[in-house]
Amino acid sequence: MKDKIRWGLLSTARINNALIGPIKEAGRSELAGVASRNAEKAKAYAAEKGIPRFYGSYDEMLADPEIDAIYNSLPNTLHCEWTVKAAEAGKHVLCEKPITVSLEDFDRIEAAAKKNEVTIFEAFMYLHHPQTRKVQRLIADGKIGRVQLIDTWFNFHLPPENSKNIRLNQSLSGGAHWDVGVYTNSMAITMAGAGAPVQVFAHQIRGETGVDVAMRVQLVFSNGVAAQISSGFRTPPRAAAFIVGDAGILEITEPWKPGADGELSKVIFTGLDGEVETITFDPVNPYLCEVEAMESCVLDGAAPVVPLEQSREFLKSILATYESARTGSVVSI
Repeated sequence: MKDKIRWGLLSTARINNALIGPIKEAGRSELAGVASRNAEKAKAYAAEKGIPRFYGSYDEMLADPEIDAIYNSLPNTLHCEWTVKAAEAGKHVLCEKPITVSLEDFDRIEAAAKKNEVTIFEAFMYLHHPQTRKVQRLIADGKIGRVQLIDTWFNFHLPPENSKNIRLNQSLSGGAHWDVGVYTNSMAITMAGAGAPVQVFAHQIRGETGVDVAMRVQLVFSNGVAAQISSGFRTPPRAAAFIVGDAGILEITEPWKPGADGELSKVIFTGLDGEVETITFDPVNPYLCEVEAMESCVLDGAAPVVPLEQSREFLKSILATYESARTGSVVSI
């Protein structure tokens, strides 16, 4: 029985920087290789980042028996193809969000995971963090009573002159909601606790490349919870989440990357009587949490924190959001 996971980075994307440190830090992981479509680029990247092996193609890395798991940081439209190929090669996969952009492709990923008996889960780092897990427990324990409303947003400024940024590339499934909106969407679904919403109504603002640069959405769930979520590229940075119940409110001041900057994170509870309680969390890198989750799955047989069944609910909601924004109508799921 192996006592460590040997990781390979599938691409040299910038987002890798968030995972390289945590993989090296994690007690039961080893950063073993990086792949690029260009051997010289892979070699230079490996030397720069202190990675032992490099590969001049993705297939070459997947064929290496010395790689146990991959981090798939390719563009959105390539997630399915290479996640499935990795599974068929017997590799476990941490796939960057969104795990895919269609239900047909999602079915392929799910089938590949089952057939090849590998772990595949979506890289929602914040869902692995103690802060998010604590909020879930507080809700389950009735701290705020019956949940009524979830408000959450994730916006930052990506100016029009950066039109070549991959986030604005329509052919690669760019857009604000596919990029940062998946966080707000997944938070709402997770905290509502009723699966995908039953109704979705959305309004978008399209930018110069044709993708959405702002998305405002209302979700209604089968248990009566409503959510209002916002994502965008054309405002100053904004990030927060509020879960409102009939007995209190939970405010998450840094919902998406708690602890990533080495600072304490906090959740503020406000009760009916005006009581305010601040719950603080020691700095824990959320990316380290998801690496350790993969360790637990592969080495201990634990279930994923973000199982594929949950990612399917996330995807159904995102697709309904884009359909509502396109048609201007309420979409039922």
